[in-house]
Amino acid sequence: MRRENERIVYRTDFDKYVLISNFERLGWTRSTDEDFDIYWASVHNVRGLFNPEVLSKRLRDGQVVNHFPNHYELTRKDLMARNIKRYRRERERQALQEQAEESLSSFASFAARKKGQSEPNLSMPQVDRVPPEWVPATYSLPNDYAIFVEEFRKSPNSTWIAKPTGKAQGRGIFLVSKLNQLKRWSNAPKEKNQQGQPLPFREPYIISRYISNPLLVGGKKFDMRLYVLVTSYRPLKVFLYRGGFCRFCVEQYSTDVAEIDNIFVHLTNVAIQKQAEDYNEQHGGKWAISDLMLFIESTRGRAASEKLASDMEQIIVHTLKAVQGIIVNDKHCFEMYGFDVLIDKDLRPWLLEVNASPSMTTTTEDDRLLKLRLINDVLNIAIQEKRGQLEGCDDDLILGDFASRS
Repeated sequence: MRRENERIVYRTDFDKYVLISNFERLGWTRSTDEDFDIYWASVHNVRGLFNPEVLSKRLRDGQVVNHFPNHYELTRKDLMARNIKRYRRERERQALQEQAEESLSSFASFAARKKGQSEPNLSMPQVDRVPPEWVPATYSLPNDYAIFVEEFRKSPNSTWIAKPTGKAQGRGIFLVSKLNQLKRWSNAPKEKNQQGQPLPFREPYIISRYISNPLLVGGKKFDMRLYVLVTSYRPLKVFLYRGGFCRFCVEQYSTDVAEIDNIFVHLTNVAIQKQAEDYNEQHGGKWAISDLMLFIESTRGRAASEKLASDMEQIIVHTLKAVQGIIVNDKHCFEMYGFDVLIDKDLRPWLLEVNASPSMTTTTEDDRLLKLRLINDVLNIAIQEKRGQLEGCDDDLILGDFASRS
């Protein structure tokens, strides 16, 4: 990083207004070559920066990049599900061990009291309690196809949602209520599994249990986009954005089998909903998170609203902990994630996916202002964190609309 009185040089793979205007407002200069102080990179180009075979591209001290080298451990749908599943198993084993140690401690204390001896100190530090399941049951296709079929047949009336692991904006997503529906997307692949059975997909997919009882507002389904900034994984330094928004479907929600292929009922992605005839360009089918929380407080009570906020924070932190030991904690890196969360009618939050490059495209004036403030706050924290200037500063001035959860 250049000295305080020198202009910072930025490089970006995205010519988005909310990015460029923030860089220019700060007086930064755009790089005319491959030199930079801060690089807002695409997930594709960032791979080359950390390729050990390309020695000429090693980052120098002070350079900052907006992705961790193996961010995909969290942001690829199949790897996210696998890592969270592994993390839950590990934490459940820890919890069982803790319970066994507590039982041993109780027994030892009881025995000591009977003998008139002082009680031994066998207490162990408590493991952070892991929230209830926060990712719907998920299987990788084609690898887990046989396991999925077995699970599907246990509840033949349930609905599942299939998503390609490497696509975004709702592309390639479809709902499944019958096994033969998968055949429409199989395209008769030649690949076979270890048992010699044909695999149903040419490209990797995940298939997850569909949350069929979502919380509705005005009869419409929605999910939430929450922004999370991570500047370090070891130690874990997390900042949760107070903004964010809900994304609504245009059409009324229905579980009718006749509507299973209606993307305007089931898929909240803005890129999809914009295609609907009744799409409202004025508000863009979006609602501020703060408005949603007020709605929940008015309909379910303040305690329910506060519990939901706490539950969402817990699943974000534990999701990051699930990959804490896997992510390459490069000192040059930070990451702004887009967490997509759906709330069911019981106010239970479910994590749908985590985006490495949440869209910086704006659809409304409110959207533009939110993302301008968001990028401003991200840059303030990331640059000052990497310069070692964050500690000892006024949190409100530095963090903006972020809140530290380290």
